[in-house]
Amino acid sequence: MDDTLVRAAGCVLWRRSPVSGDLEICLVHRPKYDDWSHPKGKLKRGEDPLAGALREVAEETGYTARPGAELPTARYVAGGRPKQVRYWAAEAVSGRFTPNSEVDRILWLSPAAARGRLTHIRDRELVDALHRPAV
Repeated sequence: MDDTLVRAAGCVLWRRSPVSGDLEICLVHRPKYDDWSHPKGKLKRGEDPLAGALREVAEETGYTARPGAELPTARYVAGGRPKQVRYWAAEAVSGRFTPNSEVDRILWLSPAAARGRLTHIRDRELVDALHRPAV
């Protein structure tokens, strides 16, 4: 196993529903993996993790986000290499989704629905952590 750590960052992107005012979480669908996850991606060399997380949100969802509390870091093996993904809660403040080669769909879901739709268990834990910081 190549022990070169892959560093990545992302956000649990949220907003208040324009209809009900309830909390909604944005999930992205990646056709390459056919999975539902939080927006995230690899950091560029020397890139600040928070800046990288916000860049990935913008690239994958089209939204500008206001960062909040840092959430738990995910650690797992991907492609035979250890991977570390730092996450932040982030409020969507403006923007609009346009499908792209990395992400073909997004969904805004209630926390319970988001937990059920997420492909990886580790991503569900981030939904729970979103409720702990002051959002």
